[in-house]
Amino acid sequence: MKYLPLIKGSKDLKKLSIKELEEVVSETRELIIETISKNGGHLASSLGAADIIAALHYVFNTPHDKIVYDTGHQAYAHKILTGRADKFHTIRTKDGISGFLKRNESEYDVFGAGHASTALSAACGIAAARDQLKEDFKVVAVVADGAMTGGMSWEAMQNIGHLGTDMLVILNDNQMFISHRVGQLGKILTKILTLGTVRDAGKKVEVFLNRFQFWGKNFIKFARRAKVMFFPGMIFEEMGFSYFGPIDGHNLPELVEVLGYLKDHKGPVLLHIVTKKGKGYEPAESKPIGFHGTGKFDIETGESCKFSSQSAPSFTQVFSDTLVELAQKDKRITAITASMPEGTGLDAFRDKFPERYYDVGIAEEHALTFAAGLACEGLKPVVAIYSSFMQRAYDQVMHDICLQKLPVVICMDRAGVVGEDGPTHHGVFDISIFRTLPELEIMAPSDEDELRHCLATALKKNRPVVIRYPRGAGFCVEMKGSPKEIENYSAVKMKEGKDLSILACGNRTWPAYKAAMELEKEGISASVFYFRYIKPLDVQAVSEAAKNGLIVTVEDNALSGGFGSAVAETICDFSINAKILRLGIPDRFVGQGKPSQLYEELGLDEKGIKLNIKTAIENLNKIKTAP
Repeated sequence: MKYLPLIKGSKDLKKLSIKELEEVVSETRELIIETISKNGGHLASSLGAADIIAALHYVFNTPHDKIVYDTGHQAYAHKILTGRADKFHTIRTKDGISGFLKRNESEYDVFGAGHASTALSAACGIAAARDQLKEDFKVVAVVADGAMTGGMSWEAMQNIGHLGTDMLVILNDNQMFISHRVGQLGKILTKILTLGTVRDAGKKVEVFLNRFQFWGKNFIKFARRAKVMFFPGMIFEEMGFSYFGPIDGHNLPELVEVLGYLKDHKGPVLLHIVTKKGKGYEPAESKPIGFHGTGKFDIETGESCKFSSQSAPSFTQVFSDTLVELAQKDKRITAITASMPEGTGLDAFRDKFPERYYDVGIAEEHALTFAAGLACEGLKPVVAIYSSFMQRAYDQVMHDICLQKLPVVICMDRAGVVGEDGPTHHGVFDISIFRTLPELEIMAPSDEDELRHCLATALKKNRPVVIRYPRGAGFCVEMKGSPKEIENYSAVKMKEGKDLSILACGNRTWPAYKAAMELEKEGISASVFYFRYIKPLDVQAVSEAAKNGLIVTVEDNALSGGFGSAVAETICDFSINAKILRLGIPDRFVGQGKPSQLYEELGLDEKGIKLNIKTAIENLNKIKTAP
């Protein structure tokens, strides 16, 4: 690394020549590849955006000028070039720097982002505040094309156009986003790049500009040299933006020149930049989907490094296999994803039943109401979305599904602690959010085998059902025959005990059971109940558990409004005599780290559950013996 150690911010970049800046970008890519091969992370998007980010910090006066990024998947170069190169090796590790934008991490991180389609709204608000306060900084929003499939982006676009404020939007068109781009916008962008529009636009621009002599021949020469095209962007022009592009996102001199011109342009401007996802690393270029979010890999071969000896399939894989198996028997089953076919495991369903598969883009709200429409006509829609992304669709679940009692099955992958992606992606609020809704049933399978039966059960019901399950491998349990319907709502008593009762749900069930077995060795006898249904809750099982005097609930959801709260409410509502200790996610955002590290920190692993229970018993004994 020749130049990179000297770069602490945009002022250092401005001291360099364009040739030296190109070398900085090359070194930045090398550092990203080296680090992510060890830590895992969002590789392909960040490699593709490196030139854009370097050019922006080179041209604009950051952090005085504000750059807002969508999702943060593409922002690793931003972190490296803003004084965090020496800490970049800690990215996505416990107590290290975040894999996403984080306001309290750097003054350059203007707006925190982990989910898509937020940049335009945030940048619009920042620009409006600037205008109201009569300040003079520039505002830039960097948005990947996939984020434009989200309705929130278009809500912001119309507002920006209406306000007419000075603002630059960079449309980073990598032609994919997470997976292959979908929807009408994707078709428009593809036409722009493949049907001759760009090829012929240069001549059209020159003829057009020659009609207006005040532009001058110098600008025509500049437009031709920089390959800045106007006509493909009529959709944006109609919304009040001045459209420029498309231009090559990996031609750094060109990027700097165009940004230099647009920097002081008045009103809303959209610059369309075409990039290659995974640029600079051949394995990522050839397999951009696989390298969007990757684990550790071998730099030389690009092959994933497998360190785990665990043979259990992932919950996602089990969901995928089970849905395909069930769909072979029932042609009414359809599947919906919000631009995450591989992440949710619906790629297998897509390949097997393409006519029954729908990718709606990054549009969770639409996905749920679309599913409601399918259910109206007698189909059995299964919507697979990450727990943290389902937070966006609460109203649709309430208003469009539950209120109408429509049989939509909502499969929430990545429930609970997800690991290195950190607080934006932990799925620790879904029970609290959706437990309030009438007509909705919530299931939390304890393991991969239970997931199969929960899915089969949900598809037999004539009502809305949520199934929540975690990221990662299962618990190596035996797969018991074909997926079958569970006929009642009863909790399962896994162990008999007399001193206390442990009530667990989801992926904390087996750790709770193992903790109980360890307590048994120390003379503490605990009953263990597995609640596959969080709603409706088995009141009889709670009443039976209360006979031991102390109830301990264990979950991987927020304590506020979660499974433990449901048990406490039941104790109160039915006047059940018992003391209760609730173990779960405390009232704070959980940081990043390996799931095992986070569960240990939270006291929700086998050891932590055991220790919490022993402490509770000791405290109760002190109360009993107190004078």
